[in-house]
Amino acid sequence: MSKFMDVHHGMVGITAEQLKAAHDADVAIQGEESVTFERAWADPESGVVYCLSEAPSAEAVQRIHERAGHPADEIHPVPFVV
Repeated sequence: MSKFMDVHHGMVGITAEQLKAAHDADVAIQGEESVTFERAWADPESGVVYCLSEAPSAEAVQRIHERAGHPADEIHPVPFVV
């Protein structure tokens, strides 16, 4: 499995509760694509949200995000994590 950092734009004003709800929606179905969403971060001022996951592919990450209602704008492989 590989690590991925995905980025969502356009979420200006997102609250901690909304971020948790979006993350929970991903987690609820992540097993169907063998994805594990580990953590999410948000900057409500810029509207940027980041998610760290472990998955077989970037496409698997995107499929979960799309089904949960918030497709990623960017998905980047993360070959090193310390």
